[in-house]
Order: sequence, then C-alpha cells, then structure tokens
Amino acid sequence: MSSSNAFLADCRARLAFDLLSNTWNAVVLWSLRDGPQRPVELRDRIGGISSKVLTETLRRLRFNGLVDRRPLPGAPPGVEYRLTALGRTFLAPIDAVGAWAFEHGDEVLAAQELGGDDGTG
Repeated sequence: MSSSNAFLADCRARLAFDLLSNTWNAVVLWSLRDGPQRPVELRDRIGGISSKVLTETLRRLRFNGLVDRRPLPGAPPGVEYRLTALGRTFLAPIDAVGAWAFEHGDEVLAAQELGGDDGTG
C-alpha cells in the first residue's frame, strides 16, 4: 500500500478531517485561543450560533479532548470552557485552513458562481 493510500485509510486522519469539517468545531476552538470563556461570552464573540449548537459543539470538543469545562463558584454557579493542551495543537491546522481560505476564497466563490463547470463532465 502506498503512503498516500495509507493516509486515506488511516482512521486517525479521518478523525482529524471530521473534526475540521464541522464549521463550528474550528470556530469555537479559534474563539477560545485567547483564554477561557463562559458560554454567553462565546456566543457573543462568535455570533450566528444558537445556544443548542454551541452546547453540542462544546460537548463534542470535550469528548475529543480538545476543550475542558470548569465550574465557576458563585451564585448562580457558572461554567467556563478552555482549550486543553491537545486543543491548542489544533490551532495551527485551523490557522492554515483559514490562511488558504483567505488566499483562495475568491477563486472558490467565482467557481461557485460558474456552477462548478470545468468542462470535464
């Protein structure tokens, strides 16, 4: 098996692609890069995400070991979320994808406007 086929068959690689393919995963991780935040702070910072979707995303990120949930003392009690050490390692790939999008996003949008017709089909 060639190394490229092994890469495609590797379930660890598929896991990473799955984590990157969910838009909210990357957005929430990127939003936590500067330190811990409460859910309401995350919603305000991100914009356009419902409480339900944010909760589901945070649960998924916790399940995968990328985010940690910590209770806050006080009345009423609250929680905050922060990146784990593993979650911090995922910032570089997110940044790379974002840089690619910044550089090539207009080309992708132009292709979409043309209907993706490249003359090969």
